Amino acid sequence: MLRRFTPAIALTVLTLPVLAQQSDKQDKPFDVRSSIGDLHVGSDADAKKIGLPLYPGAQLNVGDENRSQANLSILTEAFGMKLIVAHYISNDSPAKVIDFYRDKLKKYGKVLECHSHKHGGDVDVHDDNKDSNKSKELKCDENSGPVTELKVGTEDNQRVVAVEPGDANKGTSFALVYVYTRGKQGDI
Repeated sequence: MLRRFTPAIALTVLTLPVLAQQSDKQDKPFDVRSSIGDLHVGSDADAKKIGLPLYPGAQLNVGDENRSQANLSILTEAFGMKLIVAHYISNDSPAKVIDFYRDKLKKYGKVLECHSHKHGGDVDVHDDNKDSNKSKELKCDENSGPVTELKVGTEDNQRVVAVEPGDANKGTSFALVYVYTRGKQGDI
């Protein structure tokens, strides 16, 4: 069985109640450990946790109306998921940022370059009973638009760098994303 969801929807649905309760605690991570599973929700995300270096001179996109960083992991006996997202800005051109990350992503495998109108495509999660050992290759959902997505890995273990021109086409806005999912076996 193949279930589809977008990281943004999953993050929103799963964390809004927790984040609402934590809003008075100034960005402290929220961790729950129990006999049925573990949960981590926090804004403790950065390029290093995603497994990539930070582009030289880049800064967190604090003007973003959404949170600039999110770190979510859920681990149960039935499934596991880890999602780390960090949004940055740079004064450099999108082409420079893309070239930098294209080179850095190569250590994880073949780099796929996609173009879309907005970043945040679908993530496929595989059921253990079918083809979990045959994680599928990444693909482009569409291939036109101002956002360049560099993708590497597989559907259940991927890194994505989404790069777009900054406001008024000055500088660059980019998001670094790590998504890892698994069925019953394995650790996150």
